[in-house]
Amino acid sequence: MSKELFEQFRVNLAVKNADEISRSYKQVTRKLNEKYYGIDSESGHCRQVGSYGRHTAVHGVSDLDMAFELPWEVYERFNKYESNRQSSLLAEIRLALKDRFPNREVRAQQQIVSIDFNGYIVEVLPAFVNSNGSYTYPDANNGGSWEVCNPVAEIHEINDLHKSKGKNLKPLCKMVRAWKNDHGVPIKGMLIDTLCYQFLKGTSKYDTATFADYGELTKDFFAYIVSIDYEKEAWRAPGSGSIIKKSGNFHPKAKKALRRLQEALEDPECAHERWRTVFGEHFPDYIEEERKAALDRNDIQDLEEFIGRKFSLDIQYSMEIDCKIRDQGVQLRNLMSRIGITKIPKQKHLDFYVSSIDVPKPYKLYWKVRNVGSQAIKKNMLRGQIKADNGSHSLSEYASFDGDHFVECFAIKDNVCVARGRIVVPI
Repeated sequence: MSKELFEQFRVNLAVKNADEISRSYKQVTRKLNEKYYGIDSESGHCRQVGSYGRHTAVHGVSDLDMAFELPWEVYERFNKYESNRQSSLLAEIRLALKDRFPNREVRAQQQIVSIDFNGYIVEVLPAFVNSNGSYTYPDANNGGSWEVCNPVAEIHEINDLHKSKGKNLKPLCKMVRAWKNDHGVPIKGMLIDTLCYQFLKGTSKYDTATFADYGELTKDFFAYIVSIDYEKEAWRAPGSGSIIKKSGNFHPKAKKALRRLQEALEDPECAHERWRTVFGEHFPDYIEEERKAALDRNDIQDLEEFIGRKFSLDIQYSMEIDCKIRDQGVQLRNLMSRIGITKIPKQKHLDFYVSSIDVPKPYKLYWKVRNVGSQAIKKNMLRGQIKADNGSHSLSEYASFDGDHFVECFAIKDNVCVARGRIVVPI
């Protein structure tokens, strides 16, 4: 069973709007080639970089990076400015792209110029190619400077190890991204690729792995990252050696994932549920017999919605939600930690709220309440709709029947889900 599940999982993670993204890249490239080279080319001087260029992005990717290689004459022109060299270059490129996309939001930001294509953003890095293949690029921060990066070397290094490890590196990177997005893990995409790279480079166990081995592969990977010193703050990117700083503590959620992946291998009967709990909505669904029979008879409706089908996913921030049991004045997490208390009694009012969030304002919140189990089926209450917050950053519910429930909250910024929190509610 695991082979077919992970094989389908890999298909589900593929970027579905690749043709649309390609058209956007081509439009941006043609405009900049016209301005800086006087040619009509949709591909010249453009490099796809970032996760999309490394082929480790998953469906719903929101930030698409490209480097546009400018003539060195442009560098010489702007470097003669007495001040604002880098911001002036970014401003010039912004004006050119705004001319091409007058109805899009085009912004010059720090090192890049971004174009919002409603659902994803193309970020253009103006680049000057050095003799060793690295890029000199503008950084408008702190008065401006010229910096150096080498995303092409990163792509080559990832590609080389991917080939030497039975083409298992990139699927591992994608599966870890699915975990990050589903659990709101504050970890950068480049750090995910770096950790996956270091893990596979340090072992020969999975050099010839197939989809049938992916349960074991993912378990061992999470054991690897759990073993990393939680005080470690930075890593070196493959190929370029660029410093990648940790954006948050991923250890607690990695430990939970590891425990569930171990349980999946120890007990085949719960394997699918554990894998889907770890990897989220892109992992192939499995409908238990009771629910399948009811759905086939049209006795019930399953109303579950998925945030990744409404917005792009790019988890960059942390969010935690908690719940107060109204007449007891106690937090749900505290109650569940008490010895012997494993379920909430029925007929209780539950007030869910955001207990911590570090997303910069403005942002919008959405809530999801999911009811599952036999009672939900009998009452035709397989909920799971995603609804906008009413402005209170809270949600009130009533515990009316037995079964496992969970509540999620999503933070949406610029049409991208950038943080999510979840709490399990056993009643």
